Amino acid sequence: MAGTNLVLVPGLLCTAELYRDQIAGLADIADATVADHSQGETMMEIARAILAKAPPTFALCGLSMGGYVAFEIMRQAPDRVERLALLDTAASADTSEQKAARRARMARAERGELIDVALEMWPLFVHPTRVGDEALKARFLKMARDTGAERFVRQQRAIMSRPDSTPFLSAISQQTLVVVGDADRATPPERAQAIVDGVAFSELATIAVCGHLSTMERPEAVNAALRRWLTPGV
Repeated sequence: MAGTNLVLVPGLLCTAELYRDQIAGLADIADATVADHSQGETMMEIARAILAKAPPTFALCGLSMGGYVAFEIMRQAPDRVERLALLDTAASADTSEQKAARRARMARAERGELIDVALEMWPLFVHPTRVGDEALKARFLKMARDTGAERFVRQQRAIMSRPDSTPFLSAISQQTLVVVGDADRATPPERAQAIVDGVAFSELATIAVCGHLSTMERPEAVNAALRRWLTPGV
């Protein structure tokens, strides 16, 4: 298959399942690979490992934690990234309150309560109308189980120690798509707007009736935005 090399970076507690509908829906224009973001204690280490396995040049897409990783990839190898998509993420670093919440969840995961933690996070990750969607919840919980407590803790450490990428936004020259669910509680729309305000060549796509897991909640709308981003001028 001929198409743009597309590297997809999942979010916290997420696996390749996060992008199932994008891989299938964009197969005619993109040769997609899902990056392994489970190794490394810092964003620098995770980005370095992803770059070691990535194509020479590629379009880069990250959701939530995947967006944090994408910023670090842009710092390390901007010449290799042809275009950038940031989904349901933020440029700013964690607040002290966010770090405290992460530490509490890490401690619970280490005590064997990872699925309980995931169940508590579930309502924060989807639109209120999808909280009772058992099929969608099952997919999310499977991702959590497949991630496991050890990887979850390692990912949280990397997230907590990430730098504030807000000052870096003006250095991004690639065409950038920013996607956010209109009811995203984890990384609200104002954070998406802050990225658009900071990146010169950027576009905001707000997905209606959607929470944080936009690729799973509203795959058709997300795929439409990604298709426009991957095929400019078509």
